[in-house]
Amino acid sequence: MTTHIAIVGAGIAGLAAARRLRTAGIACTLFDKSRGLGGRMATRREGDLRFDHGAQYFSARGPRFQSAVEEWCEAGLAAEWFEGAYVGTPGMSGPARGMLAGETVVGGCRVTALRRLATGWMVLTAEGPVATPGNGAFSAVILALPAPQIVPLAATAGLAMPALDGVRYAPCWALMLGYSAPTRFDWDRIRPEDGAIAWIARDSAKPGRSGATECVVVHAAPDWSRQHLEHSPVDVAGALASMLHDRYGIAGETMFAAAHRWRYALVEQPTGTPCLWDAGSRLGACGDWCLGPRVEAAFDSGEAMAEVVIASQGAGHGI
Repeated sequence: MTTHIAIVGAGIAGLAAARRLRTAGIACTLFDKSRGLGGRMATRREGDLRFDHGAQYFSARGPRFQSAVEEWCEAGLAAEWFEGAYVGTPGMSGPARGMLAGETVVGGCRVTALRRLATGWMVLTAEGPVATPGNGAFSAVILALPAPQIVPLAATAGLAMPALDGVRYAPCWALMLGYSAPTRFDWDRIRPEDGAIAWIARDSAKPGRSGATECVVVHAAPDWSRQHLEHSPVDVAGALASMLHDRYGIAGETMFAAAHRWRYALVEQPTGTPCLWDAGSRLGACGDWCLGPRVEAAFDSGEAMAEVVIASQGAGHGI
């Protein structure tokens, strides 16, 4: 049987796993509920406006991620914003696009169940099996999702993952503001020390952006985001915009304003293990919830997951 892996989740962990598996000659198909790539390394487009409304930047400490970041910079997919801090170009999703090389990506696909057949693994949505080549014959499945989303999906395959019980996340509300006039502010980023707002950034000031419009992203602090988690995006946008004006004097007529809720934004309590793998079922899981709240942690977890799969192939394990 030809080795073909299903990866549910096309964020950095899932993409890193696919990238490493590709170097070992193992084919992958990625499934993601979004139509874009990168997970929280996301870029939202609204006409001429571009917002990095998820991860704001990333740093590289370990040699493997440093090598990947160097490749992205050389390819024009990333650039240094300030010392030791990098961003994707022309948006944060740039590196995610660069991590693919021919893999099949099934976007706009909310996977709700996994089924193990005699021929291999099948991936399903609420409407039934996903119509993509190889479905029903996958030799392994990697779940590269937030931990709370992995638990019920693994359960559909009859697998419990108690190691995920202790994982904790902080949510984050992100406010996106678009202004018609460029260079209206004399700062690039503000990191408040306290209060309801944790981060303010001029996306238009990041390298690789056109600068034709002024785009500002505001991240609410974890406690405030928790308190307002189920509020409407319209109410949250209004509240954050008012605080932005009252505390920092940031005002002006906007051409776009919207809030986005990241329910699983910041890992507060990781498992401390690089990845999880059940050899009997050949189902694994990876993500930043393994090692910590950094882009590099997600990348390292994805690579670790791929190494486990590669080793299992060498050991002769099969469906």
